[in-house]
Amino acid sequence: MGRSLVLKLVESHLVAGAHVPGQEIALAADQILLTDTNGPMAFLQFEAMGFPRLRAKRVVTYIDHNVYQVDSRNADDHRYLQTASARYGAIFSKPGNGICHQVHLESFSVPGEFLLGSDSHTPLCGGAGMLAIGAGGTDVAVAMGGGPYWLTMPRVFRVWLTGSLGPWVTAKDVILELLRRLTVKGGSGKIFEFAGPGVATLSVPQRATIANMGAELGLTTSVFPSDEGTREYFRLLGREADWRPAAADPDAEYDDQIEVDLSSLAPLVALPGSPDRVVPVGEVAGTSIEQVMVGSCTNGSWEDMYAVTQVVRGRKVHPSVSFVLFPGSHRVLEVMAREGLVADLLAAGAVISESTCGACPGLGHVPAAGAKSLRAFNRNFPGRSGTKDDQVYLCSSVVAAASALTGVISDPRRQGASPIVMFPKSFEASSAGLVPPVPEAEAARVEVAKGPNIKPVPVAAPPDETLVAPVLIKVGDKISTDDITPSGVQALVLRSNIPAMAEFCFKYLDPEFVARAKAAKGGVIVAGETYGQGSSRESAASGPMALGVRAVIAKSFARIHRANLINWGIVPLEFDDRASHEAIQQGDQLRIEGLRSRLATGEPLIVMNSRSGARFSVGCAPTPRERDILLAGGLLPHTRSKG
Repeated sequence: MGRSLVLKLVESHLVAGAHVPGQEIALAADQILLTDTNGPMAFLQFEAMGFPRLRAKRVVTYIDHNVYQVDSRNADDHRYLQTASARYGAIFSKPGNGICHQVHLESFSVPGEFLLGSDSHTPLCGGAGMLAIGAGGTDVAVAMGGGPYWLTMPRVFRVWLTGSLGPWVTAKDVILELLRRLTVKGGSGKIFEFAGPGVATLSVPQRATIANMGAELGLTTSVFPSDEGTREYFRLLGREADWRPAAADPDAEYDDQIEVDLSSLAPLVALPGSPDRVVPVGEVAGTSIEQVMVGSCTNGSWEDMYAVTQVVRGRKVHPSVSFVLFPGSHRVLEVMAREGLVADLLAAGAVISESTCGACPGLGHVPAAGAKSLRAFNRNFPGRSGTKDDQVYLCSSVVAAASALTGVISDPRRQGASPIVMFPKSFEASSAGLVPPVPEAEAARVEVAKGPNIKPVPVAAPPDETLVAPVLIKVGDKISTDDITPSGVQALVLRSNIPAMAEFCFKYLDPEFVARAKAAKGGVIVAGETYGQGSSRESAASGPMALGVRAVIAKSFARIHRANLINWGIVPLEFDDRASHEAIQQGDQLRIEGLRSRLATGEPLIVMNSRSGARFSVGCAPTPRERDILLAGGLLPHTRSKG
């Protein structure tokens, strides 16, 4: 029996466990990617665990989210990350050098290697034939010290692509089509491996767009083969020496298959509220918009910027529209300037912002209250833009560009001939934004600078045998980490200060949550399906922990968030009978006896509701490793105890 590409990648990095779906495995990372959101906490935990030096082959620290320096706190954290990178052995990507995933794809991706990143969109590098997985900062901190990354082996689905994209149809429409079919829950516990004759028709940046937004399906990751198209992309980058082929065996077997005819697709739009509320663009055509944006790690490539330029060249952005572009990297922006795109965009009335995540996580260009914003981004969870009552639509770059000209959401097929993307002779560019670390022999001389906003890492107490706690909040399905810890400048500037960050927990869903948690000295959270979907934002676990949350009882959990809860000492429990969720009210006092002993044995737990007298069962089903972490009070004390 032949092997899938995913199986080959897993086998080549496997250090423990068997690659059987549902079983826990451990993988050794070749490369590690840190962002300035989870990165500060990852480095703080790395230091707290006592590691003397980074041990992964390559670690890169990116400043890409919190670039705006409205006071000293962002700059202080940037200085901390730069000095820590120099001291411990990481490459440092300066503010403005670009979005981590785009820069990493261009500068460091290597087909066949395993990349672990502290951001949920790390799978973008799967577009270049890497095994690329996003995780919480605590798991990344352990890997930084040479430990393996643990996860449950997913099922592998082959996505068989045929045909080719038609005029005005893009890679963004491919992933929106998968979201339309499968919803944000459809990828849970799975890896998508893309194959078929349609793959060869897609460039690496197009593949990266699809792999990037696989995170919105709940996938562990997505993987494309490394073929001659990949080789040509590496040649343009001046990195052909890093290219290597990677493909499945012809007779490889998979757990299931999904088929997509690229020729059958049309331009699509995701309605406000969730990336899976996908409809044909015609259903919303004519909707007035005030803001249009193109960029983020999903649509910040050369191809996106070139296609937008082709659409707007010689024309004017509609007077009622603010049209902002975020090139994904300094390299992309440099090539745009070299090839003459910048002048055409400026003449059309577009604003070219820094090469950062920017508006995607609500850090700048926040829309007006009630305004409709059309974005070639990846997420549109309520409030993510920085406005509580936002109305954000997701689309491709060409739908965005066509709509920026008309002032309403527009079907780009009415614009005439579709733009044909042309590549420059070379994507080689300056590497001035990448700072190498100090050699290990000289590293001890580097003083790691910690500003006043950086606080020690708090640690949870190990669980008691009996838990008696109130229900602090009851929420429904599809609660994202943006709902738990909001995006935006006010909250994310506190990423290295967990107690301060905790003050923003459930700010938009329930402004009284924090006060209630403090008054009760902790409690439990009750939730519906896919609790914690979206960003890998670790503060959505560490913040509740700091407020005394000891357990979350949900119908189901998103993969990264479940791992983050365990790593921060919060017990993730799932209803055995999901109907039990309906009978619980906020304020109910719940009692769980035998919590510690049953976590150790894996037995089901019985929860008693003192208000109603109802009893219902919940499960945790931790692996032996997860059990030990929970019993220790989290991954940090567990790692410390192992020396």
